[in-house]
Amino acid sequence: MATPEILAPAGGEEQLLAAVRCGAEAVYLGLPRFSARRNAANFDGEGLARAARYCRARNVKLYVTVNTLVLDDEQPSLEETAELIARAGVYGVILQDMAALRLFRQRWPALHRTASTQTAVHNVDGARFLQDMGFDSFVLARELTAEEMGQICAAVSIPAEAFVHGAHCMSLSGACYLSAMLGGRSGNRGLCAQPCRLDWKCGGRDYALSLKDMSLLSHIDELRQAGVQTLKIEGRMKRPEYVAAAVTACKKARAGEPYDRKTLEAVFSRSGFTDGYLTGRRDKTMFGRRTEADAASAGTVLGSLAGLYRRETPLVPVDMSFSMTAGGSSLTVSDGTNTLTVPGPVPEEARTRPLDGESAGRSLRKTGNTQYYVNLMDIHIDPGLTLPAAALNAMRRQALEELDDKRAAAPIPEECGYAPVPIAARRAHPPSPLWARFPAAAHLPETPHLDGLERLLLPVEELSPALLAQYGPRLMAQLPALIFPGDEQALETRLRELQRAGLTDIWTDNIYGIPLGKRLGLTIRGGWGLNVTNTQAVDFYEALGLASLTASFELPMEKLRRLGGTVPMGLAAYGRLPLMRFRNCPVKAGTGCGACRGRGALTDRRGIEFPVECSRRRYSTLLNSVPLHIGDRDDSGDFRLLYFTDEDSACRGQVIREFLEGRPSSRPRTGGLYYRQLL
Repeated sequence: MATPEILAPAGGEEQLLAAVRCGAEAVYLGLPRFSARRNAANFDGEGLARAARYCRARNVKLYVTVNTLVLDDEQPSLEETAELIARAGVYGVILQDMAALRLFRQRWPALHRTASTQTAVHNVDGARFLQDMGFDSFVLARELTAEEMGQICAAVSIPAEAFVHGAHCMSLSGACYLSAMLGGRSGNRGLCAQPCRLDWKCGGRDYALSLKDMSLLSHIDELRQAGVQTLKIEGRMKRPEYVAAAVTACKKARAGEPYDRKTLEAVFSRSGFTDGYLTGRRDKTMFGRRTEADAASAGTVLGSLAGLYRRETPLVPVDMSFSMTAGGSSLTVSDGTNTLTVPGPVPEEARTRPLDGESAGRSLRKTGNTQYYVNLMDIHIDPGLTLPAAALNAMRRQALEELDDKRAAAPIPEECGYAPVPIAARRAHPPSPLWARFPAAAHLPETPHLDGLERLLLPVEELSPALLAQYGPRLMAQLPALIFPGDEQALETRLRELQRAGLTDIWTDNIYGIPLGKRLGLTIRGGWGLNVTNTQAVDFYEALGLASLTASFELPMEKLRRLGGTVPMGLAAYGRLPLMRFRNCPVKAGTGCGACRGRGALTDRRGIEFPVECSRRRYSTLLNSVPLHIGDRDDSGDFRLLYFTDEDSACRGQVIREFLEGRPSSRPRTGGLYYRQLL
């Protein structure tokens, strides 16, 4: 079984040096735009070119992150950024938005395409979808167990990456909207303000949304057995000493050697580390925060860690051949791909001691503070001749510098045709039809409220043949937002049973629902969790045959109105929007599942309460403190979705009337992000 490579973060040039010199085989970094860590130092165009040259000269793969959601007016900038990346000669890109996938796949097909953790791949069908769409590798969700990773890796032919060290997001990546909704700083746009690290309270517990950092270094052999081919370290916002410590520890752990866990904790941790997701121990031991003692401990190790990357590490073997005759001297150097020869001075006749092979070899092997080390040395010297050591050293330096230039030269990228879909504003609509989601079958309304709803959406576990017979094709099945490999087959079996009873449509909040729906021949409707924010993504899903889409609720209304494409485009118009998706439920961590009736709450530092909704003890969702309500606005898509969660019957009826009559809500409400500027 192949040894997995180490992929390290580089938030700046010092971090890049630390990663490479400590032994990472691959590095990932970002540019000022389209990076999920926009507040890192990042790299400009010249910095990217230097980084790419540096990595190519050392056999290190360089990935550039283009892993944020894209807006239509950013399409020209995205194309410019893609060209900058391609012409810098990097190995690959890490992508979230399907608009970015489409661009790189069509225009720069030779670049390796990795699906970011933001694509939220946590099951087999999600991984298969990414493979079919043209990704060359993907990042597994951090919430998976080792067994689940193995199931996913075995089902696809493209390689998988797994995070092995660094920060844990409380929410499944790509499904967190907390920072955007509370402060307008979207994690999907690279500006997460980390409000989850503040003092949220639940069941008497403080900091109930702050997880410890993960460290899976003691489980590397399990990951290798599961099929993971890349060990990824989180931390583009961290200092270079952190990168040095993490890469060094990871390299030792991969080799089966002891590593310095105490130093790793000292340089950065949140009350220690956790491996709870990998081992399946999802409980309160996974929670922790950054304390003053944690911060103070870093100062004790920074000096020693800086020493790990102060000098170059010999990473690249070269063969040398030195020849010296009466007519001249030369040194040939080869790295196995590139070979070059530099001439040296004409030797002199030795007055005392002629130059021998041992002496010449000592000088030529002095490759210190370069990335090279001598593998094979061949020396031919005619008798009675000599050259000073300074001449040999000069030949060696010149040869290695020229080899550097050859190795670092940017390859000419293959550029193919690319024509983005024209961005054309949709036509103006009168008040559009209402769709409504209910959490349980018992919540379906009676007439006349029912008559005002074009479509009805129920969680798939709430559907029954009797309901399908009663409501017919108006009734759609909402797939779980999260489903892990152990439940995939049961879901497919249930959908087949419901299909025989008359089910025709599914609504999916995650990419896994697309191959699943296609396999069953069901009509697929995309939810807001697909994070559609631009026309290219609309057309991408339209080309796959999706019958409708629900735009991301992070998209401002004036941008939503201008989305192109012809597939029906809806919007969330009412509801407590889902802000986070949890596999380790904070309510369960405080009280356990036994005493929970499927609903709990978190309280923020201002005392505002946010409901938590359980989904059959598989995952839970943090809901916004107040519902979105835009019933009195004339803004609308092709349909408006009323997303009911914890409302009573009277409230549900009142909301439906307000939307049918175009009236504002009489209760506390929010306009969400529709009328705010998303950063």
